[in-house]
Amino acid sequence: MDIGIIGGSGYTGGELMRLLSQHPLATIKAVTSRNKKGQKISDTHAHLRKIIDSEFEDLSPEEVASRCDVVFTAVPHGTAMQVVPALIDSGIKVIDMSADYRLRTDVFEKTYKLKHIDPREAVYGLAELHQDIPQQQFIANPGCYPTGASLAAAPLASAGLIERAVFDSKSGISGAGVSPSEVSHYPNMAENIQAYKLTTHRHRAEIVQELTRLDGSLDSISFTPHVIPSVRGILTTAHIFVKKELSREDVSAIYSDFYKDKPFIRLIKGIPMLGNVRGSNFCDIGFEVEKDSHRIVVISAIDNLVKGASGQAIQNMNLMFGLPETTGLWSPGFAP
Repeated sequence: MDIGIIGGSGYTGGELMRLLSQHPLATIKAVTSRNKKGQKISDTHAHLRKIIDSEFEDLSPEEVASRCDVVFTAVPHGTAMQVVPALIDSGIKVIDMSADYRLRTDVFEKTYKLKHIDPREAVYGLAELHQDIPQQQFIANPGCYPTGASLAAAPLASAGLIERAVFDSKSGISGAGVSPSEVSHYPNMAENIQAYKLTTHRHRAEIVQELTRLDGSLDSISFTPHVIPSVRGILTTAHIFVKKELSREDVSAIYSDFYKDKPFIRLIKGIPMLGNVRGSNFCDIGFEVEKDSHRIVVISAIDNLVKGASGQAIQNMNLMFGLPETTGLWSPGFAP
């Protein structure tokens, strides 16, 4: 497969290239960046020295498509919709890593306060929940927070058991992107945890979309994110209030059956930790049932740059080309 990446200078682009360099069937043919045209990719992504020696280019979507079988668009929200139509019209496969096509057009415009200029539909690329990815030309890759949250609650939502779900997610600072900000400034972040957008984070719309697709009667979903002094990872604590009292054995059976054929889901008996998933495409899930209560606490752990972004995109690419979804991704996390 010949690969193109539009917008390769950020963390997501760098992680795509790191993972694709280990993929046995992938060859990177074009990586674009208007601001870094002519500069060596490894000057920006120093970890790719001697791995990728090519330069960033400033190419039109048509030029990228002419070289490639599949293109990843790793560009800011509102930008992807300007390049995706030409890519799709060229007949190649496209995986968009922005939010432009994850939501219905009306929901996107309300959530992101942007006018959508290309209101086409795309399959939401959370492979564990969407079985039709292999038949698609165009995939909208999920957001990082919705990946961890949706996977934590999906089995119970699918069983129609959720009365209310409250998600508390804590993300490493790389989720804020490569550009420095006040939040990511070291004195503000070190030995600190910052909650933000307590009730208004845009990723809630994706969580609602995915869980209500599984259970149309579910109408109480809350989400609050935090940034923690860590580079990678998202730990999500899902407080799930169910309609009837369930035993640990009941919940274990529901999750085991729902994820029985999903290679990147690891159900564990203890409490998931970020240190066990960093650098990998795995999602670790554990839970505890509160005694004499209808509350189940489910914990999910993912690497926000891998399962929450670039690894999940490659997982979708594999499925779109009829490959085992683990191809090039079956590797453990970084430890310690």
